[in-house]
Amino acid sequence: PLGPRQQALLREMVAADAPGSVSAAHLAASHGPSTVTGLARRGLLELGTDTRQRRPAEGLGAAARGNTERGSLPPRAELRAEQRVIAERVEGLVMQRQHAVLLVEGATASGKTAVYSAAVASALRHGRGAIVLVPEIALATPLLDRLRHDLGIHPALLHSALSEGERADEWRRIREDDAEVVVGTRMAVLAPLGDPGVIVVDEEHDAGYKSDRTPRFQARDVAMELGRLAGAPVILGSATPDVVTLGRAEHGQVEHHRLVESSRTRRVQVEVIDLRTELAAGNRGLLSSALAEALDGLDRSSGERAILVINRRGSASVVLCRDCGYVQVCPECQRPLVFHAVAMALRCHHCGATAPPAQRCPACASVRIRYLGGGTERVEREVAMRSPKLRVGRLDRDVVKRRGAAARVIDDFAEGRLDVLVGTSLVTKGLDVPEVTLVGVVSADVALNLPDERAAERTYQLLTQAVGRAGRGERPGRALIQTYQPDHPAIRAVADGDAQDFLSGELAQRRVWGSPPFGSVIKLTVAMADRESALAEARRLAADLRARAAACAEEAPAAVLGPAPAYIARRAGRWRFQLVLRGPDPAALLGGDPGAPWSVDVDPESVM
Repeated sequence: PLGPRQQALLREMVAADAPGSVSAAHLAASHGPSTVTGLARRGLLELGTDTRQRRPAEGLGAAARGNTERGSLPPRAELRAEQRVIAERVEGLVMQRQHAVLLVEGATASGKTAVYSAAVASALRHGRGAIVLVPEIALATPLLDRLRHDLGIHPALLHSALSEGERADEWRRIREDDAEVVVGTRMAVLAPLGDPGVIVVDEEHDAGYKSDRTPRFQARDVAMELGRLAGAPVILGSATPDVVTLGRAEHGQVEHHRLVESSRTRRVQVEVIDLRTELAAGNRGLLSSALAEALDGLDRSSGERAILVINRRGSASVVLCRDCGYVQVCPECQRPLVFHAVAMALRCHHCGATAPPAQRCPACASVRIRYLGGGTERVEREVAMRSPKLRVGRLDRDVVKRRGAAARVIDDFAEGRLDVLVGTSLVTKGLDVPEVTLVGVVSADVALNLPDERAAERTYQLLTQAVGRAGRGERPGRALIQTYQPDHPAIRAVADGDAQDFLSGELAQRRVWGSPPFGSVIKLTVAMADRESALAEARRLAADLRARAAACAEEAPAAVLGPAPAYIARRAGRWRFQLVLRGPDPAALLGGDPGAPWSVDVDPESVM
């Protein structure tokens, strides 16, 4: 005989609108798992699997507009002569299954995305697929919408913010040829696309393409190798190409195409604000008087908007006791904790540890706690307090990690529900809003002061990308760059609109150092719980490598630098020391993986 629960479950099944497809999870929750399995064993209930495929790309951002024929090119009239040259070159390579790397350099709004669409259309027209890479999750949606609009397709989407189930569904869709175009961050280059006909790397200069965790791969270089193996062209697009890519172009390894014309951009008026003068005048806020006045001068009635850039998150970068000087640091990394006012928490930006803000100094019990420095949250708050009528939004990694939040912020700004968008480098990439007439770089010194050989190049790229957000419509654009180093070559290159001397100088310095593209760099990091043990191990390997270099009959394949404490000397409870191998062939000197407790990073984005 059936028990009361089993009888109740069967009555529910009979009464259901669709008795053959009642959720087993629902029945188990209502009547107990043992009731469901018991009826299944008796043959009175059949358990099956209903596979439902999620499509995370659906419904993100603006809806796809239009429905042009799949794989059709945008109307020829939409491509200018210089764009058509690139599109026809790609078409020939795709058709003949030949590999080449094409650097497409063009200022913002110069038409790089139209070239991408044409390239993807070529691949589809010849029965092949396409991979389109972007450096940040927030940039995937606008590009995906553009491909939908231009080509009438539904690309797969791959990035780290998807759930494991969503990624598995998209992976399956790609593998089963249900999606022939993949858009995503660096992980998308590993997608199981059967026959990639073209690979696009947008913002190819971006450091986000290099994974700083195992496996430490550079997605741009993986894309180039995949293109070689598949017989497919690879398009590297950027307004500020990586110095390494420019060097490869000089040596004929990369075709260099320039989009000089711009159908929509005007010359942006760039002004450099000397913060030393502001400080001398008593202005200790994050906004100079000129930037504050420019924000007040926005013509909201005609929809004018502004973007403010500061490449640091949070509200205060240092929390300091004014009596004894104690700075609250991460107990694991020994780096200052950053105060986040929105979360009312102190957060380590290196290991993710959090702590409540102290009401009294942990060292001397003083209540005179001071919050110094600033980031996106503080800028957002200052603008809102100073100009209450301005509607202010924020876009940084803290926002992006909340599901769907980045797309909502971008849509709100693009559609005029926000007047000012404050953000990190995220707001300098991919945003195409014609109503933006003002860009303010709150601090150009954040990246410039880092102890890294690429600091100047990264600053130049960030500033150029930021300036390019303004003046994309009918109204002229204006950009204000705040800095304590107004005469730095990277800043002058942007302000003067002439980067040739700056980039030539960067390449010349790379040649002297033996850095890519003229050589290679390997960063070796040892991490151990005991500081003295870590230092001893670093010295041991350094001595071994120097002995190998001295034994070389000819010139050593690399110089050995270090050991030295890592920029973040202690992370997650482990002390870290670094060696740097630099030269024509440091891998030959290293001879193989040194094994634990060492990590190896070949051609790192930063030697810090």
